[in-house]
Amino acid sequence: MESQRSILIIGLLLVSFLLWTEYNETYGEPTVAPVQSSVQNQQTQDLGIPSASNQNSSIPAPTISESTGLVPQASDVQQPVMPEAVTNTDNILTVETDTFSAQINLIGGDIIKAHLKKFPITQGSDDSYPLLKPEDALLHVARSGLIGADGTDTAQGRPRYQAQATSYTLDGDSLMIPLTWQSDKGVKVTKTYTFNRDSHTIQLDYLVENNKNETATVQQYGQLVQTTNEVEGSSMFMPIYRGTAYSTSDDRFEKLAFNDIQGEKLNKSTVGGWAAMIEHYFVAAWVPPQDQTNTIQAVTYQNNYAVILFKGETVAIPANSSATLSSQLYVGPKDQDTLADLAENLNYTVDYGILWFISDPLFALLQWLHSFLGNWGLAIIMITLIVKGAMYWLTKKQYESMAKMRALAPKITALNDRFGDDRQKKSQAMMELYKKEKVNPMGGCFPVLLQMPIFLALYWVLLESVELRHADFVFWITDLSIPDPWFVLPILTAFSMYLLQRLQPMTIQDPLQQKLLQYMPVAMGVFFFFFPAGLVLYWLISNLVTLTQAKIIYASMEKRGMKVK
Repeated sequence: MESQRSILIIGLLLVSFLLWTEYNETYGEPTVAPVQSSVQNQQTQDLGIPSASNQNSSIPAPTISESTGLVPQASDVQQPVMPEAVTNTDNILTVETDTFSAQINLIGGDIIKAHLKKFPITQGSDDSYPLLKPEDALLHVARSGLIGADGTDTAQGRPRYQAQATSYTLDGDSLMIPLTWQSDKGVKVTKTYTFNRDSHTIQLDYLVENNKNETATVQQYGQLVQTTNEVEGSSMFMPIYRGTAYSTSDDRFEKLAFNDIQGEKLNKSTVGGWAAMIEHYFVAAWVPPQDQTNTIQAVTYQNNYAVILFKGETVAIPANSSATLSSQLYVGPKDQDTLADLAENLNYTVDYGILWFISDPLFALLQWLHSFLGNWGLAIIMITLIVKGAMYWLTKKQYESMAKMRALAPKITALNDRFGDDRQKKSQAMMELYKKEKVNPMGGCFPVLLQMPIFLALYWVLLESVELRHADFVFWITDLSIPDPWFVLPILTAFSMYLLQRLQPMTIQDPLQQKLLQYMPVAMGVFFFFFPAGLVLYWLISNLVTLTQAKIIYASMEKRGMKVK
């Protein structure tokens, strides 16, 4: 098989894959399957979700209904009371740290807002990326509480905690925000959030003091609630996932798209585990105690809300004693090192897909190169040189195989003339010819087949790694995670592909394939207009290195008397 034909087929397969991905993104199943209005109204009532008439007045309350499977409790628990409106500022605490601008709702003690100060929405701006937010259309909040016979969340509603202040600011290395509540049965709960400097991990501790003369039982939960509205900016070239994800002892990392939650009926018991909502560069995740048995659940419901949650173990607290229950909430960028330290497999929320086993070492190498180069663009150039250098022997075999195939062209033509339309005899004769001349007809495409997985793996590294978000390179390229605004890199890359094509003499005889191959640099150049600049930089440097290597290989072949052209 000719190398040009291999490149053509692989290129067309890649384009077909991208088009298929875009088709599914555009014309796939709706995010939430429609249900009958009567069912919706019942779900709204059971879950404490605002109906159409009062949607602007409050945010969804976590359910404690047995039938929904969100936060199951006793069978007699039916309908929670709606919380007070978020617009009631008397219920809102403001929190300012070096990493967060946050809000806590005293109704339930939930974190309803977390803007990431170190990550502006647009490069160079003063705004902060809003990962958690209470707005109805874009709602994404982190809820938590205690259920059980003596829990804070009951059929009558959620508790209103008391706080010592209405605003908190981080001055030292940590900031503790205690919220207190006491039941009429004599159970006192102190719910404490701890924010640490230069950290996106929030520690949550419950101190439960049982002042009754009998045992009290509680069970903690943490849930992430988010609207399932379509995400903007996702395309075949930037397929941005937004949805739920989780990990159990049986599932290292699983994504569960909003439109799959209802059918999946996720309800798994596991030691450790975690539950998360992920999006392009950021993640919000509840991490329960990793040495205990937890339950991971997910559900979608009316008004386009989705929930993923964990439930911890039921804790029995003897009379006149106390117990502490803890968990962690991560709200921040997909920093793989931090996530790996926080919980097992949480770093896989940086999703490299089926080629993760290639992407992981590539990212590690890229990160190491950046550690002393200090520029992600230079690190991409260096990793390209390393990869191409390691593949040089394959490139050499490719060009030598092409030369041998061209040398056999007259003999192959003779066989075609001799056997005509007798495909079986012609195929047998060609195989004998290849064996006699010690030529592998597939030798020219093996390096291409090997390079495509590396290209795709690096594509996901450059697409998913938050380190490249707003990463400066040189001159006009100030963000390697988005397309080149002046299209210089795509044009140079298309031109380099044209030079490579000119360097490899055309041996394909079919006119249609010749035309397709001739226009391949133009087509790929157009696609590169939409690729992240970092990926196009890799492809350009790779082509330039290949051109240099080809010149060296051809010169060596000519010295040995082999026909090059």
